[in-house]
Amino acid sequence: MTPHAHSTDPAIDEAAAPAQAYSARALVRAVRWRSGLSAAQFARAFHIDPDLLEALEHGGARPDAALTAYLRVIDHAPEVVREALVRSGH
Repeated sequence: MTPHAHSTDPAIDEAAAPAQAYSARALVRAVRWRSGLSAAQFARAFHIDPDLLEALEHGGARPDAALTAYLRVIDHAPEVVREALVRSGH
């Protein structure tokens, strides 16, 4: 991505129109909240660095496109993600 290119994902696109943009922080918090897990449990269950998760939830970091997609998959099908992680040896 060039310095002037922007992501097309409104969760991470700082140039998105305000009406279309939403907070990456809100996305992370909502996915974890809907999981019913504490931050430590969520990080452990889905193999996300706990320090990164904390930074994401407090606005100190923004998820890249891959992490945003991963969070959306977790939100949509958490058991499928857990099964895939188990099968991959994690």
